[in-house]
Amino acid sequence: MKELKPAILFVIVFTILCGGIYPAVVTGIASAVFPKQAKGSFITDKNGRMVGSSLIGQPFSDLRYFWPRPSATSDFGYNPVASGGSNSGPTNPDYLKTVADRVKSLHDTGIQGNVPADLVEASASGLDPHISPEAAKVQVPRVAKARGVTEEALNKLVAAHTEDRQLGILGSLRVNVLALNLELDKLAP
Repeated sequence: MKELKPAILFVIVFTILCGGIYPAVVTGIASAVFPKQAKGSFITDKNGRMVGSSLIGQPFSDLRYFWPRPSATSDFGYNPVASGGSNSGPTNPDYLKTVADRVKSLHDTGIQGNVPADLVEASASGLDPHISPEAAKVQVPRVAKARGVTEEALNKLVAAHTEDRQLGILGSLRVNVLALNLELDKLAP
């Protein structure tokens, strides 16, 4: 009994500290320093409705929109609860067939030449909201034709939505597909 009382007190104190006070302090600091990110980095449409997050990819399959990376999440694509990749290796026959089918499908929609890898391979999380500028540029002719706008206007839109590397050195140039498509709806509904 002598050791039980301190053990119970220890559990109660650390539950309050680690399960209540620490998360509250970290959340408070995050909300003060990074308010948009702490609230989910939500994106709104032209009517002010929340349509998604800049941190989670969304499916687009209409020819009138830029398409994101494929998603490998289980149950359905871009499922934020089931974040994860396919775990298939680069020599897995099923994986190679899936990639070949995706390349063929993109060629069937009018994409010419080499297809950037990020249009046929899912990211490690399966939720990546970005594509490379190259992946956006190869889709310009298809989107221009479907929307009846010039490729020049779409190339300018892609350039305007190309985000730089984080801190100027981390990662690579990227385009947020949801933000690009929302701006596209404003340009040519």
